[in-house]
Amino acid sequence: MGHPFSLKGKNVLITGASSGIGQACAITASRLGATVILVGRNQEALEGTKAMLEKGAHVSINHDVTAFDKTDECVRMAVESAGKLHGMVHSAGIELTMPLNMMKPAHYEKLFSVNVIGGFDYAKTISKNKYMAEDGGSFVFISSIMADAGQSGLVGYCSSKGALVSGARAMAMELVSRKIRVNCILPGHVKGTRMAEKLFKSLPEKAQQAIINAHPLGLGDPFDVANACGYLLSDAAKWVTGTTLKVDGGYSAL
Repeated sequence: MGHPFSLKGKNVLITGASSGIGQACAITASRLGATVILVGRNQEALEGTKAMLEKGAHVSINHDVTAFDKTDECVRMAVESAGKLHGMVHSAGIELTMPLNMMKPAHYEKLFSVNVIGGFDYAKTISKNKYMAEDGGSFVFISSIMADAGQSGLVGYCSSKGALVSGARAMAMELVSRKIRVNCILPGHVKGTRMAEKLFKSLPEKAQQAIINAHPLGLGDPFDVANACGYLLSDAAKWVTGTTLKVDGGYSAL
């Protein structure tokens, strides 16, 4: 019997794999034995991530997750290159800090297109019998602790991450008969990602310190989230679906 945390023999597609949490998830999945399909908008950055992976038949596919008319083609290419899929991680995401009175419908549309719809469209496509492994698999959506906690200036971002959680829960119930587990990870503030660093550095020193103080275990690292993702992708989590795993350094416990 193999180790329950091993991903050996599994093919895992990861969106937003060119940097940050997505990149860390790709590296971790490869270390656990998976063949990884990297999806992102920057081909050069994807190749950079690919060079960091453990040796294997990994694949990189240049695709913007909001180009919905190309999703099926990308998944087909992934399956033709690596074989049927056993898992997906939707890590592609964008953040927007803007007060409510400045938010326009286009801002919400952009946030939801990337953070929610892009991932759900991939899930819909991958779950087809011609693309999904016969014994099922696992979908993991990278949400945010902001799905649970409100913060001024983040109405659009918080609402998109909250929608991701509620939609994934419904998806879990719909796909359980096909042996596909669906879960979300809710990270706290993670250092070392472009999106988080941009937001963090834009704040005054006092506000930065407040964020640090709000995480009893300190700020996170992309691999803290990636390790949790590896668990949810693996057979060790075979009895886990429709839930949210908070990886937030104690933020939500305060």
